[in-house]
Amino acid sequence: MLAKSRLLSLTAISLFLVLTLSSCFSNKHVATANKETTAEQVWTYSLSHPEGFTIDLSTMTEPAEGISVAYAATQGCHSREALDSVVSHAIKHNGFVGGWLDTTDSLYYFDSTRIFPEDSLEAAKKFGVENGQIAIFVISEGREIRLDIDRIQQRGVLLVGTTGDYRPLSFVENDSVYWGFEIDMAAEIARNLGVDVEFVSTSWPTLTNDVLAEPQTFDFAISGITITDERLQIMAMSEGYLENGKTILCRVEDTTAFHSLSDIDKAEVRVMVNPGGMNEKFAKENLTNSTIIVYPVNEEIPSLVAQGDADVMITEITEAPWYVQNDPRLAAPLLNKPFTHGEIGILMRKGQNDLLQYVNNLIHKMKEDGSLQKLKEKYELK
Repeated sequence: MLAKSRLLSLTAISLFLVLTLSSCFSNKHVATANKETTAEQVWTYSLSHPEGFTIDLSTMTEPAEGISVAYAATQGCHSREALDSVVSHAIKHNGFVGGWLDTTDSLYYFDSTRIFPEDSLEAAKKFGVENGQIAIFVISEGREIRLDIDRIQQRGVLLVGTTGDYRPLSFVENDSVYWGFEIDMAAEIARNLGVDVEFVSTSWPTLTNDVLAEPQTFDFAISGITITDERLQIMAMSEGYLENGKTILCRVEDTTAFHSLSDIDKAEVRVMVNPGGMNEKFAKENLTNSTIIVYPVNEEIPSLVAQGDADVMITEITEAPWYVQNDPRLAAPLLNKPFTHGEIGILMRKGQNDLLQYVNNLIHKMKEDGSLQKLKEKYELK
C-alpha cells in the first residue's frame, strides 16, 4: 500500500511537471506572438500618424496627457525591423511606444517611452537627462521641452567649441590657457548657469561639422563667428554682440598702395587667408586676379605678411587692430572702411531653443547693464 501511494505521488509530480513545462512553452509562444502582433499593430498605426505619436500598448490608444520621455535603451531604433525590440522593451517596462517619421531620411523612428504625470516635470527632466534625451514631450499641450540647460547643469560643465586662433577674441597659449573677449563671454555664460567652462578645440574648416556632430561634442561654438544667412540655414546663432567686417593687414611701407579692393585685386598681389572660414570665401569671391595663398595657421599669417611671404592678409576689423598694436611692421589702412558689415554671435545647432534663449537673454542683460561695453574696452574693441 505504501509503494502504491509513492507511485501515485510520483505520477502526480510528473504530470504536474509536464503540465507546467507545457504551460511555460505555451506562454512563451503566446508572448512572442503577442509581441509580434503588437509590433505589427504599432507599425500600421505609425504609417497613418507620421507626424508623431505616443501609444499605450495595452489599449492601442494615445494617452490624453502626461510627459513622454524616451528610454536610452531603444535610442536610434528605426524601421519595421527594429520595432519588435522596442515593443519588447516597452512591454517589460511601462508599456508605451513613441514614433515619428524623420523627413530628412524618410525613416520611421521608435522609442520605448515612460509617461510621467504632468505635475512631475522635474522628475521627467531628470529621467530624460539620465537617458541622454535632448527633449521631452508634454502630451496634452503638444509641446516639446528641450533639455540642453538641464544636461549642462547636471554635467556641471559648459562645453564650448573654439578655434583659439583669433586674437583678441579667442586664443590659446602653448600651455593651453585660453584668453580673449569671447573666452570671457563664455565664462560669463557658464557662471550664470552655475557651472564650470571647458573649451573644446575646433577649426574653421571643421567648424560646421563639429557643431552638427553626433554625438554632440560641445554645447556651442564661440570664436569670432560672423552671423551669415548661409550658417543660419543649417544652424542657429545668437543675437550679435560685436560689429565686424572684412579688412586687410599689410606692411607699413605698402600702406599707400592699397585704397580699395581693386588695388588688391591684381596678379602681382599675394593675398594670404586661413582655410575654411569667411575670409577664404570672401577672397575667392572678390579677388579673382590676386594670387591667393591659403595658409593653415591663422595666427601666423600676420607675421608672414610682415616678413614678406605675402602682401596682404584678409582679416576682420576685430582682429586687425591687435596685430597693428603688437607688430610695428604691420598696418591696417582700410580699418575704417571695411569691405563688409556684420556682427559676431554664438553658433549652435538648430533646436537648442532653451539654450539659445538663455544666451540671448544674457546678451541683452550685458548690453543693458554696461558689462558688455566694459568687456569690449578691456580688449580695445569697438
